[in-house]
Amino acid sequence: MIIKLENKHRDIAQKILKVQIPSYRVEADIIGYYDIPPLKDTVEHIEKCQETFYGYIIEEELCGVISFKVNKGVVDIHRLIVHPNHFRKGIAQHLLDHILGSKDYVAMKVSTGSKNTPAVQFYYKNGFQKIEEIVVDESLSISCFEKQLNKI
Repeated sequence: MIIKLENKHRDIAQKILKVQIPSYRVEADIIGYYDIPPLKDTVEHIEKCQETFYGYIIEEELCGVISFKVNKGVVDIHRLIVHPNHFRKGIAQHLLDHILGSKDYVAMKVSTGSKNTPAVQFYYKNGFQKIEEIVVDESLSISCFEKQLNKI
């Protein structure tokens, strides 16, 4: 089941963080870079951020989260995370599909570590195109993706 999450509530922000940290630890292991900002997030940061959050619930447990901001019909995905205990259950796909089907957006954009092969393949599979690669330093590059929706 997918529900809107009120990240302003401390208990919800704590649950989001309990999915986020293990999820991004896996990404850090994959890309070999452990200084990624989501690993440093706090409950207070999640409470204060201006993203819209949806969560995937299984038996009252928050298993996955998508968060985003919308500007002029473009959805900017900030987090698409699944707790490692729930990998390979289609949760990320369900969350992405939920956002794709919820409103008339013109495009979506997202970024991930360039070496995060599972995420890169997921976005390609879902019709995203790589539009840019940003080299942060010699150990980290970020791939930026966009998908035109042409719904409006």
